[in-house]
Amino acid sequence: MLTVDKLHAYYGKSHVLHGVQFDVGQGEIVALLGRNGSGRSTTAKAIMGMVECSGDVTWRGQGILGRKPYEIAHLGLGYVPENRDIFPKLTVHQNLMLGQKRAGQKGRWSFDDMYGMFPRLKERQHTEAGVLSGGEQQMLTLCRTLMGDPELIIIDEPTEGLAPKIVELVGEYLKTLKARGVSVLLIEQKLTIAMAISDRALVMGHGSIVFQGTPDSLRADAYVRKEWLEV
Repeated sequence: MLTVDKLHAYYGKSHVLHGVQFDVGQGEIVALLGRNGSGRSTTAKAIMGMVECSGDVTWRGQGILGRKPYEIAHLGLGYVPENRDIFPKLTVHQNLMLGQKRAGQKGRWSFDDMYGMFPRLKERQHTEAGVLSGGEQQMLTLCRTLMGDPELIIIDEPTEGLAPKIVELVGEYLKTLKARGVSVLLIEQKLTIAMAISDRALVMGHGSIVFQGTPDSLRADAYVRKEWLEV
């Protein structure tokens, strides 16, 4: 579905990504791992057209590098940023409504699906999003993106700052996405959840991919874990 080839990205004169290459297949959960500053979030932003970059990004055989973020989103890619970018003065339900790209058309996900996965959001559907807890805001951000009916969703640090029970819930949620035919590129630091639910693991270091393989092969590679993952 998604192919990233020789991707370079820049912030002004700062060269951040150095020839990143990987792919995400139909129905896969691929974990993109690495320490802070390794280039994981920049990779997500480059795919979504949010930073200056060069190389090739192909979505279903179509080059998307240089397109506007909203154009990329309408092609079927969803993006959940790490900063839980909600509309604080709007209610939970209004936030979900804004996620719909095809108003009036039935997609793969409904309000009932969202509220069924996260009952807490149903309880607070008429509450302003700005007063939700961090975990509730994360649930809302994920669900709002899903309301746009993406075929692939890029999720940046979905478990950051969440309680262990919520982390487990997010993991189950991601497996539900896969079961419904949505591919996932999961940007994560917590090895436990990433290794438990991913089909493949990528490790970044200094703006490049330094490892690609199965979770089992990463578990067996003590050098990669020590050199590029452990703090």
